[in-house]
Amino acid sequence: MAEDRFDLPQGTLDLLILKVVALGPLHGYAIAQRMQALSRNVVQVQQGSLYPALHRLENRGLLRAEWKESDTGREAKFYSLTARGRARLGAEEAGWRRLSEAIAAILAAEAGTP
Repeated sequence: MAEDRFDLPQGTLDLLILKVVALGPLHGYAIAQRMQALSRNVVQVQQGSLYPALHRLENRGLLRAEWKESDTGREAKFYSLTARGRARLGAEEAGWRRLSEAIAAILAAEAGTP
């Protein structure tokens, strides 16, 4: 359902890409598919957002890319996490967990709560 999908908050796409690639090397289209599957179709990333983000993460040394043959027999750029990317992923995950817990606490508050 279209109403079950949300725009990603600024900066979230990089975190999600790093997490998905940490699960194993993938090419761009497969990254988008895995993200969509893991999110139960809530997160759907358009190519116009995904590929610039992949290039940005590669340029920052967080991902490395290698041309390989895909399942379809075509050459594709497969992305994997670098040591620097793994460290960034850990820091980003910790930050998002803290933020989501804080938001959950606010949303759970009831009238009269200080």
